[in-house]
Amino acid sequence: MIQIPMNSKGSIDRSSMLSINNTRNQAPLSARNITALNRPSAQNAAHAPTQSAVHTPPASRSTAPASAATAAALPRKKLPAFAKPVQKGQKTPLYANSQVPGVIKACFGWNTSNPKCDADVSAFLLGADGKVIGDSWFVFYGQTQSPDRSVLFAQSQGADREIITADLSKLNKDVKKIVFVLTINEAFANRLHFGMMEDAYVRILDARGAELTSFQMTEYYSNVISMMICEIYQYNGSWKFNAIGNGVAKDLAGLCALYGVEVV
Repeated sequence: MIQIPMNSKGSIDRSSMLSINNTRNQAPLSARNITALNRPSAQNAAHAPTQSAVHTPPASRSTAPASAATAAALPRKKLPAFAKPVQKGQKTPLYANSQVPGVIKACFGWNTSNPKCDADVSAFLLGADGKVIGDSWFVFYGQTQSPDRSVLFAQSQGADREIITADLSKLNKDVKKIVFVLTINEAFANRLHFGMMEDAYVRILDARGAELTSFQMTEYYSNVISMMICEIYQYNGSWKFNAIGNGVAKDLAGLCALYGVEVV
């Protein structure tokens, strides 16, 4: 079970996880705003999923609250040039046989047709059974690194919106797969869905910035709020990329339950 890294009693419960899904914090959390997170609005509670949510440590966001006004101010981003694109469902090796796996950057971008609609990326680090190898083995804006510090979340200042960096040479040996998921913020409260998303993509770069592979989504669904955009996984001792492009009607708390993060 994940503990809160702060001097307060208790742990984050179902209500606070739902609040994390609906709140983008600008400053580090204090005892005061932890209390606020534990009191979600009636609207959020009405739209909450029936699943329990994970105990997880909140962290600061560097962006402003995700309101219609701030979302409208976000500029559209031009798609980068894709050097080695693949299609949905296609699997491809990340490295040639002679190459040693090292640092990769999974770079994500998107645009939206609805000013209230925005997303964030999460990475779930899974074992051979398809579940996280421990409760803290997922990375997102509220938990910006894996326990072994091999996987890191960051917001991009360049062409992409968010980046997850993974050092595959230092990754825990029990991790056999990393699934990357885009989740729409405030989806339940504002009735948002992936039919409002556009230009979603991932490109995998090596440590020098050269593209290893990329995938641009072309199918968007109105019954989805979290999209498994891609995964990297070990196969016969080598790392491969899988362009998934399928999703679920689950928020971050629902995804945690789906991938085996302990729920209460």
